[in-house]
Amino acid sequence: MNEKKTKSGVIALAGPPNVGKSTLLNGLLGQKISIVSPKPQTTRNRIAGIVSGEDYQMVILDTPGIHEARSPLNLEMVRIACDSLAEVDLILFITDVTLAREPERQEKSAGVLREQKKPALLLINKIDLIDRKKILPMINKLRGIHPFTSIIPISAKKGDGLELLTREVVKRLPEGPMLYPTDIPTDASERFIVGEIIREKVFLRTSQEIPYSTAVVIDDFNDGKNKVTIHATIVIEKRAQKAIVIGKGGKCLKDIGIGARKDIEALLGKRVNLKLWVKVKKGWSRDQRFMRELGF
Repeated sequence: MNEKKTKSGVIALAGPPNVGKSTLLNGLLGQKISIVSPKPQTTRNRIAGIVSGEDYQMVILDTPGIHEARSPLNLEMVRIACDSLAEVDLILFITDVTLAREPERQEKSAGVLREQKKPALLLINKIDLIDRKKILPMINKLRGIHPFTSIIPISAKKGDGLELLTREVVKRLPEGPMLYPTDIPTDASERFIVGEIIREKVFLRTSQEIPYSTAVVIDDFNDGKNKVTIHATIVIEKRAQKAIVIGKGGKCLKDIGIGARKDIEALLGKRVNLKLWVKVKKGWSRDQRFMRELGF
């Protein structure tokens, strides 16, 4: 008997910040592995989600948003995003309905696609926010920014268009063996995802510059039979920020811990004992050695 042919490949999610790349990855996976917040530039490093079907496997890279960067940290984020495009079989370039009204801005972001010369699909996200009659004129406006092989309107949050998107992606994958075991959703370590979950809660519970001045270091990860004990440090850049992250009577830090623990327990399927500390490390986002320790 002939062996059943399978298709597999690596796909990058690319586009401006805050257009829903991480929400899309989680939607395609059917579970949360990539953190999400309403603030732009939440994603700092790339994370791979693995979507396996009966005869296909999509390895999907969630990348930082492409933006005009000045600080060493933001320059590194844009470098990660652009370098990721060079390694893939297909690019999903994502915009949303608010940005799609300004095709000239999208053309600038799409410049990275011309450098890579890879097949690319354009996804117009957040269609649940507008009247459906406005979608076709929006598609026509965006046709000229790049020779996309297809343009697909979606709502990553609601799941609209994701089945069509999966079919369109699989159709374009090369034939080849499964790249990963079919029962794992990501190649990221549990420690990495736990650190990202904690950082997400900081993004959701603080404002102004604090989320962007925050890093998370997992100091200890003790995986017991029935319970996981995790010690983590929230690193910030200024002494004044420490009091804000801790909050009056420790309330903000407690809320961060409660929210993170709930998500970590869902991820690990075990009870979690989470201990958080806050530490000041001046100028960490300009410290190349410390950024390497964080995985950049």
